[in-house]
Amino acid sequence: MEETEIRERVRRELSPERFRHTEGVVRTAERLALRHGADPEKARLAAWIHDVAREWEWARLVDTARRFEVEPAFFDVPAVLHGPVAAGLAREWFGVDDEDIRNAIRYHTSGRVGMTRLEMVLCLADAIEPGRRYPGVDRLRTVAEEDLERALAESFDATLTYLIAQRAPIFELTVRARNDLWRRVLGADGRGAPLAPNETKDWEERE
Repeated sequence: MEETEIRERVRRELSPERFRHTEGVVRTAERLALRHGADPEKARLAAWIHDVAREWEWARLVDTARRFEVEPAFFDVPAVLHGPVAAGLAREWFGVDDEDIRNAIRYHTSGRVGMTRLEMVLCLADAIEPGRRYPGVDRLRTVAEEDLERALAESFDATLTYLIAQRAPIFELTVRARNDLWRRVLGADGRGAPLAPNETKDWEERE
């Protein structure tokens, strides 16, 4: 399927505001991919599809997730369920069989241990696209120009800080992804990684 067809199909599933966000993620993912050695065409494709189910009613999302046999843990944190559903739709609606693309879509909100470069590109692009407005986003954009892994690790830190403050549920994969990224950035001991001051952001902005 051509990119223009995918774009229009995605547009039909999203509100104008969410579609503008998706357009921002597409542009940001392509730029990060070019800068950090990922495939820019795959990054664009993953970005177009990543939020296709984001605004579905819960019953439809759950029914589709069950049909795709999504892992039970995703159902426990509603904010992450649209990722694996979109990964299933990538194949069913758009004919995407590339596992790296589909995994980037699947884990774009949660992250996971051992993220590929493409997975990191999409996850970070979702957090820092131009439409995002939250404390610390400008720093993340600056760090992302030079260090993809560190920028994503800092983004997860800010997300987790916010969730803890709100007594909100935290998806286990996100904690493990955060720990794995800091080990990759800092070395095996994982020490010496204080949060920069004022780096918190709204979880709703991260989804």
